[in-house]
Amino acid sequence: MLDRELVEEVLAAALARGGDFSEVFVEERTSTSVRLDDGKIEELTSGMDRGAGVRVGRGTAYGYAFSNRLDREALLEAAAAAAASVREGEPGTVVDLRALEPSVVHRAKRPTSNVPAADKVAWVREVDDAARSLSPEVRQVVAVYGDSLQRVLIAASDGRWVEEERPRIRLVAQVVAARDDIIQTGFHGPAGLAGAEFLDAHRPRQIAEISANRAVTMLGSIPAPAGEMTVVLAPGMGGVLFHEACGHPLEADIVDKEASVYRGRFGEQVASPLVNGIDDATIPNAWGSFSFDDEGTPAERTELFRHGVLQGWMYDRLRATKDGAPSTGNGRRQSYQHPPIPRMTNSYILNGTSKAGEVVASTERGVYVKALGGGEVNPATGDFVFGISEGYLVEGGEITTPVRGANLIGRAIEVMQAVDAVADDFDTWEGVCGKEGQGVPVGSGSPTLRITRITVGGTGA
Repeated sequence: MLDRELVEEVLAAALARGGDFSEVFVEERTSTSVRLDDGKIEELTSGMDRGAGVRVGRGTAYGYAFSNRLDREALLEAAAAAAASVREGEPGTVVDLRALEPSVVHRAKRPTSNVPAADKVAWVREVDDAARSLSPEVRQVVAVYGDSLQRVLIAASDGRWVEEERPRIRLVAQVVAARDDIIQTGFHGPAGLAGAEFLDAHRPRQIAEISANRAVTMLGSIPAPAGEMTVVLAPGMGGVLFHEACGHPLEADIVDKEASVYRGRFGEQVASPLVNGIDDATIPNAWGSFSFDDEGTPAERTELFRHGVLQGWMYDRLRATKDGAPSTGNGRRQSYQHPPIPRMTNSYILNGTSKAGEVVASTERGVYVKALGGGEVNPATGDFVFGISEGYLVEGGEITTPVRGANLIGRAIEVMQAVDAVADDFDTWEGVCGKEGQGVPVGSGSPTLRITRITVGGTGA
């Protein structure tokens, strides 16, 4: 993507005023998006963006500048701008750049660039047709298809030289259903680091039916009960809770700012012995995976909880150096216009030994959460709130009446310690995580799990 001699010159220019290291992140991203709303194609766009960011680091401080031009003049100008933030010192040195080979490669078997636009349009139309054919109560369908191919080059003054291609694909169905004056929404949007073969396993009709069924089913819901009770989370949903309530407080910049509920608790029992949690960017073709992070560190599987005992943090380069630890490969950025920060990749609670049916059958009363909506967490305290977009009562060991207007409210450590059953039916849920104005693709995952005590916010009896 760039000549090595030019990259070396830029790295050296960035260190002209001193600094511990310099880094160049070059990106070229091509993308296609198709949006259907109310039976009409509202958007069909494709495009390409390219540019480079230059960073100079000293301790946990850094200077960063970027350019959407890749010529020598523009790159040296960005290097000078990044270097201007560093206090005067001896110029740094650049080690001979050597290519690093990835331990895992995520390939697209059917590159989306080879798929005609007409096929991509047909996929969103299939979503619309399938959702509407499910029930006359379906009032609106929004289907969004997106794919991209991100090519990156990462070079740093310590000699690392990394090149990688990251193909991504996603198909989203959002369905609105109405009955009398009740309106409900269903959402489903699987995604992967893959090519068009992804839709062989996640067919448009299947995606539409999951979303439409969710919306139509919730039309028959009653107001959710309120109070402290037992909650059973469906496969994948425990991973969403884990991502927000536990994952963010385990990102090293949050810990470094003393804004994490887990700070100082390394090696302590902070969750149920049944909870084994990881962050893993090496999972083949998973939405949050890659071969190298956005600092050129190889993808890793990072253990976060082992039988409920806290094992460590998710590190980028700067915080790892400060702590005298290796980076865990969690330095990520939205694009060349953003500096890398510690971010999750695929954050999972691993399978247990229980059976999902037995977990439900042994629950006398509570709420079964099939799908979570939006949520937020305060990393410093672990306090969180999640909306439940699809939930049901559990009565006498059976899943019964759907409920609406429910929230899950709790504290990360207390709730994770209250997990008393983990099944063996692992599944995932994909999304885009926002932090400090940057969005990156992340995967969440878990099997069915049960929390014995958690507050459910609702308006019913």
